[in-house]
Amino acid sequence: MLDNLPRGTIFIEDLEVGMTRYVRKVVTDQDIEMFAAVSTDHNPVHLDDGYAEETMFGGRIAHGMLTAGLISAVIGEQLPGHGTIYMGQSLKFLAPVRPNDTVLAEVTVTDIDMSKRRVRMDCACSVDGKKVLAGEATVLAPSRKLD
Repeated sequence: MLDNLPRGTIFIEDLEVGMTRYVRKVVTDQDIEMFAAVSTDHNPVHLDDGYAEETMFGGRIAHGMLTAGLISAVIGEQLPGHGTIYMGQSLKFLAPVRPNDTVLAEVTVTDIDMSKRRVRMDCACSVDGKKVLAGEATVLAPSRKLD
C-alpha cells in the first residue's frame, strides 16, 4: 500500500517555508528482502527470525536506510520533486521499523535560499504516531529560470 500526494515538481519560485508533503507505505517482507539484495546488507537482524529474536529488538526489523529511503521518495517525487538534487542529509534513528509497519515519511520546508536554489527541510518518519527517524535535508531545487 502506497498513499501519497501528487508527484511532479514544485519549482523553487513556488516553494514556501512550512510546505509539507508525505508518503505512507507498509514495509513488507518483500521490501526488506529486495533492499537486502540491492544494498548487499544481509544482516540477519533483517532477514532471520531466529537470529533477530535473540537481539535487543526481539524480532526482525527493516533496514534503517530502507526507512530513510522514504524521505528520498518524498523529496524526489513531491517536495520539491522531479529535478531535485540531494546535497546533504542528517538522520537519527529513534526506533525500529518492523515488517508490516506502516511508515509515514514527512518532509517540511524550513529555509529557502533563492540565490543558491538551496532548500533546507525537516524530515521525519513515524509508525502509529511514534517517531522512528528524524533528520534534516538540504537540496538544490529546480527552477523555472533554467528552462
